[in-house]
Amino acid sequence: MDTRNLLDQLLKSGTDFLQNKNTDNTNNTAKSQENSTLGNLLSGTSGGLLAGGVLGLLLGSKKGRKIGGKVLTYGSLAALGTVAYKAYNNWQEQQGNPSSPDSHSINTLPEQEAEHHSRAVLCAMIGAAKADGHIDEHERQLIDQGIAGITNDPELQHWFEQELHKPLDPADIARNANSPEMAAEMYLASLLVIDEDSFMEKAYLEELARQLKFEPALKAELEAQAHHAAQTS
Repeated sequence: MDTRNLLDQLLKSGTDFLQNKNTDNTNNTAKSQENSTLGNLLSGTSGGLLAGGVLGLLLGSKKGRKIGGKVLTYGSLAALGTVAYKAYNNWQEQQGNPSSPDSHSINTLPEQEAEHHSRAVLCAMIGAAKADGHIDEHERQLIDQGIAGITNDPELQHWFEQELHKPLDPADIARNANSPEMAAEMYLASLLVIDEDSFMEKAYLEELARQLKFEPALKAELEAQAHHAAQTS
């Protein structure tokens, strides 16, 4: 399986979709947004276009407009990891215990570890996207269809479908983290797809941080990095 490639496609994709380069009517409804996404999924022939539609469905029409720029700021798993590591190292320095440079870069991991790492981050993103309950059965079917258009790996398709359809459980997601640095990256990935104005999503984040056993200072540092992304995107 090549989960990293799929995750990179999702992070890199959807610039036009998320930034609304096509003229938008301010009175567009959520249904018209869905129809636009459906058109991308069904008529698009390129992996990038399909990935953009999948990402848009995961974010939701409202969140796609509000936070798409944050996702696009981190256009690859490596870039996401760099920012998460910076936040983690800042926190470590505050504790008087700086980490070794690039000790947990995705680019330096053996293939099997890199696959687990990629799955953990993508699992965190899927969980965060589900936190507000906006993904209904119809949207799940569209996402499954979009993923099938991006990758022809049946094992990866099945894994993604399982993650999308199973009940949301922050404890289950947190168990994927096998290092503090990975936990930091998973939390940052979750922050990037969360609507901070949503009570349900904020509550989910609080529980995820608790399950990841974050100290308040580390949680605050990661949130500061996500806030910086929102300001500069």
